[in-house]
Order: sequence, then structure tokens, then C-alpha cells
Amino acid sequence: MPQVQLPVFPVGTTAITAELGFERKEKHVVYLNGHLPVFTHEVDDLGSFRFFTSQLIANGTASQGQIAEAFGVPLVTVKRHYRRFREQGAAGFFQSPKRRKGHRLTPERLVEVQALLDDGLSVPEISQRTGLLASTLHKALDSGRLKPFKKKPILRRGLMEKPLPARRVNGAP
Repeated sequence: MPQVQLPVFPVGTTAITAELGFERKEKHVVYLNGHLPVFTHEVDDLGSFRFFTSQLIANGTASQGQIAEAFGVPLVTVKRHYRRFREQGAAGFFQSPKRRKGHRLTPERLVEVQALLDDGLSVPEISQRTGLLASTLHKALDSGRLKPFKKKPILRRGLMEKPLPARRVNGAP
């Protein structure tokens, strides 16, 4: 005959359900089934928190409402992370977010703007001509998608035509 575990939690434990609770120990959060630890993560590790609470919901161990109430997070946030868990699995919580691609600087616009830069126009002038924000152009320059215009040094005729005088070493002629 199976033995029923009493819902006895250590002092300082917050109950999620009658059998499941959590407590914060220094820099870690420990999830307990009765008095036995089942999972732990650092306090600042949101990915692990979202993963484990979503896993509790998926396994039927806790409901979305119980998670929201126990941790003091909005129910809509719990639902959003549970949906991510269903759609992407555990990896969805530990991947870096996808970067959006800009829609203003298309490859054709990059060629056009680079030609204007090569002609010596400044960023504000290009911004006025093309209707692109100056900040967009600066971001493209900073990321290396656009190459800045380099002014060519001006050579003075008189300096390059005359040879440099010989240098004296220790008083020698």
C-alpha cells in the first residue's frame, strides 16, 4: 500500500501546492517536494525559473494560477512562458533573443548611401536627401555595414619638391 507523504515543509518554505514548495537559501532558490529538494537555481536565473515552473504546469504538478499566486507574478506572464515551453521546449528559455533586421537600410539603400558617403557628403546631408534618420546611418557606420568617407591628405607642392636638409650627427658637417 503506497504511503501518503505529509505536507511538511521546512521553516521558511513557501507552498506552491500541498506537496510542492520553494525556499530561498542565500543566492539560490530550492524547490521542495515535502522536505526533499527536487530542483535548484540561482535567484537571478530567470531562464531556469521559467523553465521549471512551466515544467510543473506541463506535468500537472501545479496549475498556472498556483504558480502565479506563489511567486507573485501576473497570470498572463505565466501563460506566456508556458506557451513558449510548449512551442520551443526547454531550449526556448536559454537561447538569446533573435535580433530584428532593419527594414530601412535594404541592400539597395546601403549601396545608395555608400555612394553618397564616398562623394563626401556628411551624415546629416545624407539623412535629408534620403529621408533616413541620422541615427540609423550612424548605427550602420558603427556596425561596419557602411564605410565612412576618408578625406585624402592634401599635399603641398612646395614641401614635396625640395629635398630635406641633411642631419648633422655630433657636430659633423
